[in-house]
Amino acid sequence: MAINRDTVKYTANLARIELSDKELDHFTDQLGRILAYADKLNMLNVSKLEPTSHVLEMKNVYRGDIIKKSLPASEVIKNAPGKENNLFKVPKIIET
Repeated sequence: MAINRDTVKYTANLARIELSDKELDHFTDQLGRILAYADKLNMLNVSKLEPTSHVLEMKNVYRGDIIKKSLPASEVIKNAPGKENNLFKVPKIIET
């Protein structure tokens, strides 16, 4: 896939990035080389390969749920900057 200066300029505009003419030329060249390298993958014969979701074999490790006693509310709220009746007090953010 070829990339040209107009495509880079358009993409930069979408990203709200202002590029100089020198930067446009630089990024056009860089992105062109990146896409050319990625295009080499099209030359690979993958017809006999099975699709995979990950290149390495993955195994989930689960642990059993263990019920434990939690901290008392008074201990949890102890270092809160604002508190009221064992609840965290935060500034109002919704306007009425």
